[in-house]
Amino acid sequence: MIATEKVSKVYQIADGEFYALKDVSINIKDHEFVSILGTSGSGKSTLMHIIGLLDRPSSGKVLIDDKDVSLLSDSELSSLRGQAIGFVFQQFNLIQKLTVLENILLPTQYVKGKLGFDAKKYAMELLTRFGISEKANIYPNRLSGGQQQRVAIARALIMKPTLVLADEPTGNLDSKTGEEILKLLESLNEELGVTVCIVTHDKNVAHRTKRQIFVKDGQIVAKY
Repeated sequence: MIATEKVSKVYQIADGEFYALKDVSINIKDHEFVSILGTSGSGKSTLMHIIGLLDRPSSGKVLIDDKDVSLLSDSELSSLRGQAIGFVFQQFNLIQKLTVLENILLPTQYVKGKLGFDAKKYAMELLTRFGISEKANIYPNRLSGGQQQRVAIARALIMKPTLVLADEPTGNLDSKTGEEILKLLESLNEELGVTVCIVTHDKNVAHRTKRQIFVKDGQIVAKY
C-alpha cells in the first residue's frame, strides 16, 4: 500500500549536512497493524511525515499503490493525503472553539466537490462506536484526555482513509486510558480493516502491533 525506496532526508546545518533519514526502505501493506519504534531524534517522526505525505524526501521514492508520489503537484499531494490518510497526534490538536461534531467534520470542509456519503451521519456513527455520542455538541475543554483522543481518532476517520498514522497516541494519557485507546486502534484494524501505523518511543506500545520497524540514527536497524 505505502512503500519507501531508499528515502533520505537531509538538512543543511552550520558544519555540513545532517541526515534525519538515510536510505530508508519500508513497506506497509493493506490492513496491517504496524509500529515505527525509535527514541527521540531517531528519525521516526521524519519518516512518519514523509509516509504521511506531509513532507517530501531529499532523495528516494514514496510509493502509494505502486505510484510514485514525487510526480504529483503540491495540490495533488494534498488532495491524496486528505482522502487516503488520517492523522492522530499526541496533543489531540482539537480546535477549542468548535464543538466535538464540528471538529470531526473539519476535514470535510476542505474537499472540493460533493462527498459520496453523509458526513454528519457518519460522524455520529463514529461517536456512537466510541461511546461518546452524547458529547457531540459540547466543546473539547469539557472532555477528558481519553475522550479528546477518541474525538481525534473520529476526525482521522471521517474521510474514510485507508491508512491511519498515530503519533504517540497514548503519550498524554494515563495507563488505563492509554490501554483503552490502543484497544480502539486495534478494533479499527481488525473490524474495519483500516491500516494502522503507530509511531512511538514506547516498546510496550509497539509490541501491541503485529509488526515493528525499529529506527535508529535515521536508518532501519531491525524489523520484527
